[in-house]
Amino acid sequence: MATRDAIRAGHGLLPAHGVRIGNWLEDEYAHQDLLNDFIRKKEQGQLLVQRLACVHLPIILHLSISSDGFVHFGDTVLLMNPDNKSSGLEGTSEEQEPEMRGDVTLAVDMEEVSCTRMNPCSSQVDLVHVRRVDPIGRNAFCIVSADGSAEGEPLRYGQSFLLGTKGGVSDKLFYLASDHKTFQNFAKKSRLQKVFLTAEVSYLALWQAKSLDPQLRLEHEGFPVPADTKIIITHCYTNRNLAVPRTFCVSYFGREFEVICHNYLDSHRVEEDKNHWVIITANPGPEDGTMLERPKAFPEGYKKESIS
Repeated sequence: MATRDAIRAGHGLLPAHGVRIGNWLEDEYAHQDLLNDFIRKKEQGQLLVQRLACVHLPIILHLSISSDGFVHFGDTVLLMNPDNKSSGLEGTSEEQEPEMRGDVTLAVDMEEVSCTRMNPCSSQVDLVHVRRVDPIGRNAFCIVSADGSAEGEPLRYGQSFLLGTKGGVSDKLFYLASDHKTFQNFAKKSRLQKVFLTAEVSYLALWQAKSLDPQLRLEHEGFPVPADTKIIITHCYTNRNLAVPRTFCVSYFGREFEVICHNYLDSHRVEEDKNHWVIITANPGPEDGTMLERPKAFPEGYKKESIS
């Protein structure tokens, strides 16, 4: 009889009494801790899906409008590395690929922001480039004064300034910074000088705007920096230019470009398009959007003829 019951239990005909093995009590406690942590993050809005929804909210109305065509302290802008249409003929085969081309804007790495919020001891956040020029939470930056200049005063060539951002999810302001490359501190892909965000205001977070033409930089020193115009952004401490080498790195949003500090110079000692930057402001017209989307103005009486 006992043998028959054992055979039936082996075939699932009778309920078999399960025996817990291993550290089953600790596993139950661990699962309960994970559930409690999930509920706490959900109530506080710290889940990844909640944060990603926040950073994709458009903030077009929050971008500053330049009434005089210059960049001012306190302005909320986009930092764009424009696509050089002529570089495809002289560049490498990788630079000619469609994925490597196009306008890109400076943005915050959301994975690093998440780690910083959960670990306050971590004070550095990495940056990436996104292939979109419409304002979202993670790519909006604020021009902050470093020498006590009043808000609303124009930023001038050669004047030190800070670039601050909240990344769309953070409660505190992070500042764009960089430092010399070491054996342990360098960019992940290019292994050049790393660019990051820090909550501390120091000499590592000071930047300067320079004229695109190196022969006119001395003459332009002290003049206001125009908005929506190509310039060079130089790190004051290391004298390296902010750059995007168009090398991919993987983030929550897919493949995005790496951001570094490096001087890309041609044979004439002139900065290449990887060092070119445009400070984008909002469109003052009724169309909204940015100045890139503003219709081109034509002279009075000009008729645009279609080319068949």
